[in-house]
Amino acid sequence: MSNDQTSGQTTSKKTGTVERFTSTGFILAAIGSSVGLGNMWKFPYITGKHGGAAFFLLFIICLIIVGLPILLAEMTIGRGGRGNASVSFFNLTGKKYWGAFGLLSILTAFMIMSYYAVVAGWTLHYTVESFTGILFQEGSDYKSKFLSFASGYWPIFWQAVVMVVTGWVLAKGVSGGIEKFNKVLIPGFLIILLILMVRSLTLPGAAAGVSFFLKPDFSKLDAESALVALGHAFFSLSLGMGCMLTYGSYVEKRQSLGMATLAIGFGDLVYAFIAGLVIFPTVFSYGLQPGEGVGLAFMALPAAFSQMPFGFFFGGLFFLLLAIAALTSAISILEVPVAYAMHKWQWSRKKSAVILSILCFLVGVPSGLSVGGVLGDFHPGGKSIFDWMDFITSYVLMPFGGLVVTLFTGYAWKKAGEEAGLKGFWYKAWMFLLRVVVPILIVCVFLHSVGIIKFS
Repeated sequence: MSNDQTSGQTTSKKTGTVERFTSTGFILAAIGSSVGLGNMWKFPYITGKHGGAAFFLLFIICLIIVGLPILLAEMTIGRGGRGNASVSFFNLTGKKYWGAFGLLSILTAFMIMSYYAVVAGWTLHYTVESFTGILFQEGSDYKSKFLSFASGYWPIFWQAVVMVVTGWVLAKGVSGGIEKFNKVLIPGFLIILLILMVRSLTLPGAAAGVSFFLKPDFSKLDAESALVALGHAFFSLSLGMGCMLTYGSYVEKRQSLGMATLAIGFGDLVYAFIAGLVIFPTVFSYGLQPGEGVGLAFMALPAAFSQMPFGFFFGGLFFLLLAIAALTSAISILEVPVAYAMHKWQWSRKKSAVILSILCFLVGVPSGLSVGGVLGDFHPGGKSIFDWMDFITSYVLMPFGGLVVTLFTGYAWKKAGEEAGLKGFWYKAWMFLLRVVVPILIVCVFLHSVGIIKFS
């Protein structure tokens, strides 16, 4: 067994070399990981609900004091430990229990991927339906159309397509698969986003949507707004599930992790901001309600595209945008258990990608069938299988994973600052946030998410 295999690093079977990102490839892959489906409908809604531009400013502050410190910590652990989400913790301390905590993040990523592929499949279906014009035929009751689609077996087919694409990219390797995929899709993603923004801003009545999104209303800010902003800053960067830690293990030593953290955070902010300028002008132009969550994308917005000149094209671009966001995130999520399998069982990358994709698909089938399908009426504890998977991972496992990262970096690992490249004031500020501020805020977000902390 090679030293790289012992330490948990992944190697290419063809060349025997350790897999690495280039500097640009790493930034694009990390941004692709943070650019997910939730921002497209959740961020604009919570921004409008909690004070528009006032909330956006609050979100930036939360991103700085919570999101970026944890992001830097995850990438630092990955590069310092040079292993998967479990091995890196052990390599840096020699303590098995830290490796067990890391193993939990691998389980979290696997569980998230199982149901995330379901929603990603919806985006592919709607992309095809929109570009072909089928979506806009036979009436305008798009809620019924979605429920009809969800009640059949087509969601399982599209879920399988997502897993095939994701597994195929991962089987190609870090530089040959993940990096190349993101180098093509992330610039394409930005181009589509800008096209949709321009189209949205030129719609009749778009100004009302822009005002709703960007007009600051500080009277709407309260304690709940702060916790919502904190939670979104945490979740929007794919923290607490080992993604950035795993990606960090593929980063060269010469790469500045501090600059990478800022670049990823900035990319996340820009995406969220432009997404708001796409959603709200469209919503207000056609008299829709912005607070419909998933329904906004799959039930409400198709009605707007159906009334828009060349709506099939712009609707297709919108769903293609969602599909790209879903796939770039899916790749980073599934890479977490794939990297673990390569080290744990000495499987090749291809074998790991194939087996994990199949297992993840099978585990995700009940989630796919629980959104209007044959398991749609099965609601143990008042939640569908899909909702339970989302609740357990998003509100329990991810915050716990983030807490483990902060405590490990702040207290257990003494050379974190050296690996991160931080000295003096910046190191002290980072440590203060990780040791004191961030753990307290993560616990508050968790208690709010599960309903223990409530506001009238």
